[in-house]
Amino acid sequence: MPGPSPAAVSATRSPSSSHRIVPATALQALAPDEQPLSAAARAFNLQLSRVDKLRAQLDELDALGQEHRAERHRWLSPLQRQRRERMRALALALEGHLQGKALSRLQQETATEALCALAQTLADEGEADMVALHDRHSRQSLAQKKQAAADAMRARLEAALGEPLAGDDEDLSMDELVRAGMARLREARDEEQARRQARAQARKARKQPGTQQAEAQAADAETQLRTLFRQLASALHPDREPDETERQRKTALMSEANTAYARKDLVTLMQIQLRAELADPAAVSRLADDRLAALTLLLKQQVAGLERERAARQGQLAAEFELPPGQVANPNTLRQQLLNQVGVLEAAVARLAQDLAQVQEPAGLKRWLNRLRETPRPGDGDPGWV
Repeated sequence: MPGPSPAAVSATRSPSSSHRIVPATALQALAPDEQPLSAAARAFNLQLSRVDKLRAQLDELDALGQEHRAERHRWLSPLQRQRRERMRALALALEGHLQGKALSRLQQETATEALCALAQTLADEGEADMVALHDRHSRQSLAQKKQAAADAMRARLEAALGEPLAGDDEDLSMDELVRAGMARLREARDEEQARRQARAQARKARKQPGTQQAEAQAADAETQLRTLFRQLASALHPDREPDETERQRKTALMSEANTAYARKDLVTLMQIQLRAELADPAAVSRLADDRLAALTLLLKQQVAGLERERAARQGQLAAEFELPPGQVANPNTLRQQLLNQVGVLEAAVARLAQDLAQVQEPAGLKRWLNRLRETPRPGDGDPGWV
């Protein structure tokens, strides 16, 4: 079975070789005796390089996410805390004014709506005592509001899906409904996409005269993958190892091999072969072109999977850090979005501080309520008037 270059083998011969990271390019086919590589060998090497590049990009995305989480927390957490503190103070000030007789009925209604909006926002952000404050002044409790919103969301999702999401006896939260609905929509989309791809492949197969050859090549690739895995399983079986330290090493390698085989990850299986010092360094270079082509087919499938994983990781980061639609997560877009979020929070904190100062005395409170009722301001990402 294919093995790594001699230099890579010698570089890994150490007690910790089972944990050493080996680049995919260490598995490349080498030109024998100064002869140029064949086209099949060049194609094989190209796919190995692409695997390394994509894996490096995935590592970079992971590092970018970790770094930006820390940076985001450093900048946003103090502002979010200030915002919550001012919202809480404003809600409590409004409650105090509602206990007096200075406000008209219309002003009391406006103050109550503002108080409930503030309390609901804070309760949704984890401030448990704000639930009681909200429920003291609202015709509907927060639990009732959430249930009504969940029922409406369920109805919309089921209308879009054309089928129920869950049994009538299952009470799902809003988040659970959204996750269930989105999962069902993705399943339906993936099923339709799979049907389209199957039809397209069938049409392509009918038009291409080399279909049988391609099928044979795919079967050969699967056979080689299975053969490599069986060789590893035989060599690494921990029950056959009397030494406890070596048994643990083989158990770890076998666990990696099982995962890699389930994912049809040829590169990782070959890397395990290298790390376990089971590979013939010249094996790849001695393979016939048809065997290299079969292995290249597996590598192309692995490259496609890594590309999908990269796209999914980028989408996850864009969603987590609330990037605008169409933007890809990178240091520049994440930094700009963070600056925007800092600006929004700073403006919100400043406005809340002004509001809190104005509502401290009755005349200022009345002007504030009248302005609030006449010109509701959009704002800081909170429901209602805030």
